[in-house]
Amino acid sequence: MSTQTLPRTLILSALLLALCGSTLYLFVQSRSQAETITALTAEKERLFSENSARTQALLTEQNIANTTITELTTRLAALTTELEDAEDDLRKEKNINDNFEDQIKEISGTIGILDKLSKTDEELLQKYSRTYFLNENFVPMKLKKVDQDYILPGKKDQYFHGDAVNFLTDMIDEAKSDGLDLKIVSAYRSFDEQADLKGQFTQVYGTGSNAFSADQGYSEHQLGTTVDLTNPTVGGAYVSFKETPEYQWLLTHAQRYGFILSYPEGNSFYMYEPWHWRFVGVDLAGDLHRADATLYDWDQRKIDEYLVSIFD
Repeated sequence: MSTQTLPRTLILSALLLALCGSTLYLFVQSRSQAETITALTAEKERLFSENSARTQALLTEQNIANTTITELTTRLAALTTELEDAEDDLRKEKNINDNFEDQIKEISGTIGILDKLSKTDEELLQKYSRTYFLNENFVPMKLKKVDQDYILPGKKDQYFHGDAVNFLTDMIDEAKSDGLDLKIVSAYRSFDEQADLKGQFTQVYGTGSNAFSADQGYSEHQLGTTVDLTNPTVGGAYVSFKETPEYQWLLTHAQRYGFILSYPEGNSFYMYEPWHWRFVGVDLAGDLHRADATLYDWDQRKIDEYLVSIFD
């Protein structure tokens, strides 16, 4: 072998060896990559399978949740309907109870009114002056003796309706605080007392007494709510009372205490009696005063409406 042939052979051998090494390396690398790919593929499949299972589990849970939500929504709707029905029933019951309560209040009010009326003389607002006859046996349910300080000196004991006497004394006290001196001449008179008084007047004045004195049974004094007033200066000179400041005070203030002038100037029953004052209650007295009317101007049915509040 020539010297030139040997290096070529070595070179070819080296190349061949290098090629084999490269081939082996590539084989090893290829196998390693294949194993890696296989491992990654397996991991991918595992993760996919796990994800699928988890997704399926979540889907199952979601389906359960949806079912639960649907059931709860249905139950909520049913409960809402039941609640609305219950509220409607409650409103109906409340309306029924309110109606019962109103009826009970109305009945209680009616009973209260009837109870007050049963304890009040029904005659107290009647127009007795030559219009209605007051039974000879009538005596007010309550009579109370008036304190002597309110009576004109020299006059006998006087009595007034027990539920109205405080109105009378309060009025006299208020006049006194204004510097006036109102005194009572005569208050309650029984049927027999009125008969005796009328007899005395008739003996003195004859039929002329009818102008200023009522027959027994027709006198407001028998009600126990009527009073003749004067002052110590006038005393028994009744007609002169119209000239006194006490009378002028009464014209302005008496209605505040429930008193009215029964027989003012121009009345069709008796002569003008400035001394003669009748208790009819604050409400009626005030309304008559505002209307510039007398008791005898109004219809009896209208007047009777005030009876229940006469002592309020």
